[in-house]
Amino acid sequence: MNEKTSHRIRVLLADDHHLMREGVRYMLDSAPDIQLVASVGDGASAVEAFKQTIPDVTLMDLRMPGGDGFSAIASIRRHSPSARIVVLSTYDGDALMKQARKAGASAYLLKSMLLENMLGVIRSVHAGLQFWPPELGTHNGTFKADLTPRECDIIRLVACGSSNREIAQELRIGEETVKTYMRNILPKLGANDRAHAVAICMRRGYLDLLDLP
Repeated sequence: MNEKTSHRIRVLLADDHHLMREGVRYMLDSAPDIQLVASVGDGASAVEAFKQTIPDVTLMDLRMPGGDGFSAIASIRRHSPSARIVVLSTYDGDALMKQARKAGASAYLLKSMLLENMLGVIRSVHAGLQFWPPELGTHNGTFKADLTPRECDIIRLVACGSSNREIAQELRIGEETVKTYMRNILPKLGANDRAHAVAICMRRGYLDLLDLP
């Protein structure tokens, strides 16, 4: 290995779409200071590839088989707390970005932004910086507070078409408790009704169509 190669930023890519992986590979190959050391298509393989290659920066899709991106991030950071991870996502909701940040990622990059921003974000993250697109927090509006895990459970069941009684049975809580949760959820989201709340949660990333039956 010559001196020039040894100073290249070593990148691991994890994405379940073959065309996406090939497109990212093409862009990385155009950068003389960046080297793709592994490319995998599921979460479990991402964790294994990380342990084998110890990359400088990991590009991680959130929605993959074999363990989602968040599970893979958690496993990687348990193995290497200083791991630098860039989340790749098609979802422009602020809730997902906050979840990625809480999981320990260093950046959140929309796939629609890859062409213009990916190489710069990789270099910045490698240098110890972070990247959180401010527009993701602003174009979704201003909200009083994030939803709690229990509130997310309830909204997910509402999105499935469940009634208050059915939600209460599923979560083993009282029907009046469900109504109280809904009264708290609506103003948090700035929603007019249940359908509006579901639509807002879809936009912000609390809900994913892939998670619904």
